Amino acid sequence: MAIKISKILVPTDFSDLSLQALKYAREFAATFGAQIHCLHVIDEAYQYWSTMGPESAPIGPAVEDLRSLAEGHMQRFADEHLVGLDYVPVSNVITGNPWSDIVQYALENTIDLVILATHGRGGLAHALLGSTTEKVMRKAPCPVLVVREKEHGFVKP
Repeated sequence: MAIKISKILVPTDFSDLSLQALKYAREFAATFGAQIHCLHVIDEAYQYWSTMGPESAPIGPAVEDLRSLAEGHMQRFADEHLVGLDYVPVSNVITGNPWSDIVQYALENTIDLVILATHGRGGLAHALLGSTTEKVMRKAPCPVLVVREKEHGFVKP
């Protein structure tokens, strides 16, 4: 059975760690002649309310402001890190639930491989925060490659 990878999804939070995942994605894209899709999901759950009732007010910036900031980050990210690819990359910013929207994006766009990074938190931090990476691994419609924070550097021979 031949493995065909034509679309690779790289979810990003614009961190150095997500750049590690992008390094892998670039190599896979070059090897398989694949297109990279870069996705940032603004977590809609960020909007916590300071009080309940008619006097309640959101904490943090408005969703529109977050979206504008994220789109600016994505444009700079693409200009800096998505150049020189064989196929024109796709970049997207959406608002929602990160793990489910990553899975939904992969499904709707017939993604062949998801490459994402993880901090590898365990114990209480994992129990309290959950793991976007773990949920994507369990629910994605395609293979998922996880790049850990502490891993061997990817060196092209």
